[in-house]
Amino acid sequence: MSWELILTGLVFGWCLYYEVRRRRYKEEKQRKEMNRSAGSLPKGNWGWPFIGETLDFIACGYSSRPVSFMDKRKSLYGEVFKTHILGRPIIVSTDPDVNKVVLQNCGSVFIPCYPKSITELLGKSSILQMNGGLQKRLHALIGGFLRSPQLKARITRDIESSVKLALLAWKDPSQCPIIFLQEETKRITFEVLVRVLMSVGPGQEMNFVKREFEEFIKGLICLPIKLPGTRLHKSLKAKERLLKMVRKIVEDRKMAMERTEDKGLPNDAVDVLLRDTGESNEKQERLPLDFISGNIVEMMIPGEDSVPMVMTLAVKYLSDSPLALARLVDENMELKRNKAGSCEEYAWTDYVSLAFTQNVISETLRMANIINAVWRKALKDVEIKGYLIPKGWCVLASFSSVHMDEGNYDNPYQFNPWRWEKTAGGSSVNSNTFTPFGGGQRLCPGLELSRLEISIFLHHLVTTYRWVADEDDIVTFPTVKMKRKLPITIMPIDD
Repeated sequence: MSWELILTGLVFGWCLYYEVRRRRYKEEKQRKEMNRSAGSLPKGNWGWPFIGETLDFIACGYSSRPVSFMDKRKSLYGEVFKTHILGRPIIVSTDPDVNKVVLQNCGSVFIPCYPKSITELLGKSSILQMNGGLQKRLHALIGGFLRSPQLKARITRDIESSVKLALLAWKDPSQCPIIFLQEETKRITFEVLVRVLMSVGPGQEMNFVKREFEEFIKGLICLPIKLPGTRLHKSLKAKERLLKMVRKIVEDRKMAMERTEDKGLPNDAVDVLLRDTGESNEKQERLPLDFISGNIVEMMIPGEDSVPMVMTLAVKYLSDSPLALARLVDENMELKRNKAGSCEEYAWTDYVSLAFTQNVISETLRMANIINAVWRKALKDVEIKGYLIPKGWCVLASFSSVHMDEGNYDNPYQFNPWRWEKTAGGSSVNSNTFTPFGGGQRLCPGLELSRLEISIFLHHLVTTYRWVADEDDIVTFPTVKMKRKLPITIMPIDD
């Protein structure tokens, strides 16, 4: 063995030892400060030096019961506890009342606090990390556009077209009758969302956007190392290429608007953001083009993960619940017969008025937990229900633990859409215990559009095909997905 190799090993070992000692000193100092500040710091366990309880946290994410990490500690320490995961000490809340306070006070008492790979990849101007007036302004602009009846009427046709084309392709006799549903739903929802965001249709541009975006999103949860060849570095390069293309679309649209002085209704999110001038009409109030481009890219994320996974998991849960599937089929077949008899087109209100279909979506959202938690950092010492969240500490408000708590839902691991039927008193579930879209001023602005898209997909699927789903498992780390992409064998329904 050469002296150079030995020396390199010694230097590397010393650097590693120094880094571990530095981190342990920093964490120990922080713990002592917290212990001096108040005796009401939540109970918990720090786990191993440096890695904390991260390995157990990740292992539970790959198990059939991912909330077991929370459940075990909840039974030992209570509904709010401290731990050390993903490189930092945090406080975890599985209490719906504590979660509500955290969600409703974002910006004033709490600010977003996410793993370093996410913050590196999305950047400081990301809506996910943004605070204050600009965040409220952007949220209101996009939310108002996505909730508008004009968009819903137009997007209903677009979603129907995408879904019908996909289902028609499944009937091709040259194709294998086995469909990998997770991939199909991703393709459908991504194309619809990109049209809503920047009016890009099928073709080379769409293929480029999808390819680069898939490379970009792989780095959301990874080691925060930007060296060439690392996952984060590859994702950042993909983002650069994607931003270049989106920026050109934004610039071209801006020039076209200035030439025509177009004041009509906005066609997409790019139009909405370009036309906004803030509270005054002064030109300098307009949003920067780089800011618009970056947030258009970020808003593509639901089309890759959340909405298609709800579609996929709804099919999985229905496959395992014949009674629920039969009820869903009956409801949607009745709508199809009514529309065929009247020769009317479907309106978006037809889809969202399907009561049992909405119950199926709600139950899937509860069990799937696509957004399973939010990360927030306390700007000052906060005491909630006797628990101290110290200034500078991150709190993880766990939605999945609340959704799967026997105290909130009977038989929480059972798929039961009937639990959402309203009682005689007019209520079904406490809103504090059902937060699939977050809450407070950061409530997902696209929640109504998401429900509409899922409703349209389920309607045309169950009125066109019967299917048999293969065995498959759900993985929740780093994001929710199916291990085998949910293979289903399809059988067309005879007209």
